Amino acid sequence: MSTRTLRVPAPVNAHSHAFHRILRGRTHQGVDGGAGNFWTWREQMYAAAAGLTPAAYQQLATAVFAEMVVNGYSAVGEFHYLHHDANGLPYAGEEAHGMELALARAAQAAGIRLVLLDTCYLQGGLDSAGGVLELNQTQRRFSDGDVSGWLARHQALGAALADLDAGQGLLSLGAAIHSVRAVSPVELGQIAAGLDPALPLHVHLSEQPVENASCQAAYGLSPTQLLQRTGLLGPRLSAVHATHLTAEDIAALGAAGAGIVICPTTEADLGDGIGPARELADAGAVLCLGSDQHAVLDPYLEQRGLEYGERLRSGERGRFAPAEISAAAREGGLRSLGLKDNADHLLVRTGSARTIGSRTAQLPLTATAADIAEVHINGTLVASDGIHTTLGDPADLYTAFFTEHPEFS
Repeated sequence: MSTRTLRVPAPVNAHSHAFHRILRGRTHQGVDGGAGNFWTWREQMYAAAAGLTPAAYQQLATAVFAEMVVNGYSAVGEFHYLHHDANGLPYAGEEAHGMELALARAAQAAGIRLVLLDTCYLQGGLDSAGGVLELNQTQRRFSDGDVSGWLARHQALGAALADLDAGQGLLSLGAAIHSVRAVSPVELGQIAAGLDPALPLHVHLSEQPVENASCQAAYGLSPTQLLQRTGLLGPRLSAVHATHLTAEDIAALGAAGAGIVICPTTEADLGDGIGPARELADAGAVLCLGSDQHAVLDPYLEQRGLEYGERLRSGERGRFAPAEISAAAREGGLRSLGLKDNADHLLVRTGSARTIGSRTAQLPLTATAADIAEVHINGTLVASDGIHTTLGDPADLYTAFFTEHPEFS
């Protein structure tokens, strides 16, 4: 194999749920053996969430973040709502912020930049008629009771992260609203008024048609219109998925200069559909990419998925220029997570069976994570040839986790 390499800026993973990695290869069928759908998948996700402790989560997240790093990601936006213990009670004393600090310590071990998108989640959802659902047992782990409780915990968490980071520059705090299903319009307005306007803010948006229908039934608005009405639509907001949008929604998101986090491999895995990425970019929104539930962890496959989804949807090739694809993987992600530009980079093999002969700008359409020779983050070589320089092979980390926690196997 040729040893020729190209130095490229390292991609950013703008949307992650680390604990969803438990589900990889386990949810192609529903629990009853049928094909299942997004909502039956969600029940299996809740089952995984129900049993995690801070110690187990730190072990799992260390493996997930190590896999991200060796596959080329330099930063991750962790959309985190698993806040409290199995009874829905806050961790206290020395264990305060137990789940959040588990993720932070895992990121430090892996050497990845972490933006912890601490998430507000206050109600169980909306039914088809627009009625509010109570939190189920697992969802009680997600809730701080009300917006003031979430804001108070969020502020204290910022101080705890800063203490843990101790000037290394790897850990920072952002915010998220789980969805318009999980936070009422009054509470959305309270967040708009009470949250630090300098923080990046993410939200799951219009991932499923059922979400749109229930929001319309409850409030007479689309999810995008509801965010606009409550003062949350703006350039610091990143809408995750944004799959099922009206022309008016697209125009509003574009006019606001919002970020759009496309997660191609997850949206394919869950059968979400293919969103209007080209139209959103043309309207003025800023695209970025995420691996979401980690059915796949490969930044090049996400980049390819962005373009291939557009080709399948439109019947046309070249919907995004190579430079636009690369920008979604890097600059769009940095903007979405409120991160400054940096020197994080990869060395990518240009002489592998996959990449040899490719034009440099078109490597996102031919390379995979297997072509990454080195990963450099924060001035440090953190991975080489698929092996983490301090943690070793991520497969061994997963083996240890599943061996020690057979309840997740």
